[in-house]
Amino acid sequence: MHGPALVNWLLAALATGSGGYCGWRLRRGRQGAACGGERPARRESDLLEAAMGLGMAGMALLPGVAWGWPYALLAAALLVGALAGRSGAGLRAHRLHHGIGALAMAYMALAMAGGAPGGHAGHHGEPAGLPVVTGLLLVYFGGYALWEGSRVIAAGGATVAAPLPRACRAAMGIGMFAMLLTM
Repeated sequence: MHGPALVNWLLAALATGSGGYCGWRLRRGRQGAACGGERPARRESDLLEAAMGLGMAGMALLPGVAWGWPYALLAAALLVGALAGRSGAGLRAHRLHHGIGALAMAYMALAMAGGAPGGHAGHHGEPAGLPVVTGLLLVYFGGYALWEGSRVIAAGGATVAAPLPRACRAAMGIGMFAMLLTM
């Protein structure tokens, strides 16, 4: 990342905490936590969110093009899965969101390494990547973070366990927004 070292470490800590929590939920779900008919969808969600959170942490501390290719492949798989229309609307929307997130991760990795058109890796104060693409992603993840954050506030009266996954999603949206701001 191109920000101050302290910001990079704080972003890595936020992403690691969110990704780690999702990984813990995934592991706990395998050990028999009953979720009814949505269990496979929740497991997929937890797996994708863990991968995104831990990948964000890695990119914050060790930026490079190597992060781009796995996330580009993940984005392709998720976007095809979302657009194929073989599952419910909620799962398709969730896959689409994660596909956009994986595509954003690939874009950031390639742009910061100078591999994307217009990507100069931030040399001489120039932004990395394409300003229009970066701007659209900023609007998307800023809006997503605000939307998830409002859902956390609305669920505030419920038990602590209910709003925590939403809080992690809001934190990852904020993290993606912060990573895009550094470009």
